[in-house]
Amino acid sequence: MSIDPIQLTQDLVRCESVTPEDDGAQQVLIDAVLPMGFTAEKLPFAEVENVFARLGTDGPHFCYAGHTDVVPPGDLAAWTHPPFAAEIHDGILYGRGTSDMKGGNACFVAAVSRFLEKHGAPDGSISLLITGDEEGPAVNGTVKVLEWMAAQGQIPDHCLVGESSNSTQHGEEIKVGRRGSLNGEIIVRGKQGHVAYQHLADNPVPKLAALVSVLSSYEFDQGNDHFLPTNLEVTTFDVGNPTANVIPATAKAAFNVRFNDLWTAKTLAEKITALLDETGIDYDISYASNAESFITQPGAFTDLVAGAVQDVCGRKPALTTKGGTSDARFISRYCPVVEYGVTNETIHQVDENATIADLEMLTDIYLRVLEQYFGKN
Repeated sequence: MSIDPIQLTQDLVRCESVTPEDDGAQQVLIDAVLPMGFTAEKLPFAEVENVFARLGTDGPHFCYAGHTDVVPPGDLAAWTHPPFAAEIHDGILYGRGTSDMKGGNACFVAAVSRFLEKHGAPDGSISLLITGDEEGPAVNGTVKVLEWMAAQGQIPDHCLVGESSNSTQHGEEIKVGRRGSLNGEIIVRGKQGHVAYQHLADNPVPKLAALVSVLSSYEFDQGNDHFLPTNLEVTTFDVGNPTANVIPATAKAAFNVRFNDLWTAKTLAEKITALLDETGIDYDISYASNAESFITQPGAFTDLVAGAVQDVCGRKPALTTKGGTSDARFISRYCPVVEYGVTNETIHQVDENATIADLEMLTDIYLRVLEQYFGKN
């Protein structure tokens, strides 16, 4: 008997798995896949629960990647329906993780059950890589599971990540890549003093403002066929000065750059440093990045997934690289990867939800992907 994606989504949402807590969510998935013939390996790293489950041992090997951790619900009183109650009202399932991305996990597992019921075991392997660290630091989750998979000879040929990829309805977008992310902090040091005796002080604020202006106005590139232009946003400008008649000693600014595949974090940091050096202003800067840009080039695999989406919902999805980062950035180092899931209109918000119709359609799409992949047209 095939698995009901709605009931499985509810079972997952009712686990209060706010990152890095699991609260039994991964066991819910394990209990769902073991009767289908999967083997499951629990892979805890530090405080993070992870699981790798596989059906079959031969190739081709198709992997679904997802996460069971969710962001905090915020103000519980602001929710119309309790965030972990998984209530259904007027055809809408409410709860934290319904869209991001417990619903996607449930739909894939349900799709596998329908595939097996309809076609029997695949001529190849189906696996699930499920982490509890996607919404957190992303250190003890997918990265380490992939290292374990590589050591065990379990790297898939292709991977589908169930992140919510559409804006308002199915069939809009398949994510075939993501921009990279680079954080930076600039510090300008001066000399504190009285504003009436400015000649005895050294105000760092105008200097920092000049540096920020250089970065904010610079055009790094114009983008390309797959990516938007690289974009730098200043996210804070801090002096920490509570007094109006004191020139501060230091001023700090922070920024984030979302960059395309014309750059790496290293080359981008080098460019930013060169731009700042040209001003002649003394400053200190530090950088941090855990996300390089990546692209799965359009080809047979992207065509297969796009064709499955179009078969089910009647719309040809665009291949895009918009949005934030996801664990696909780690998977891309090992095999071709794309992302497809429900809509992202309410992710991380109060009253996060997914419609019953969208979850059912996603299950049909995932089933069609599996049928196309394993030649069961």
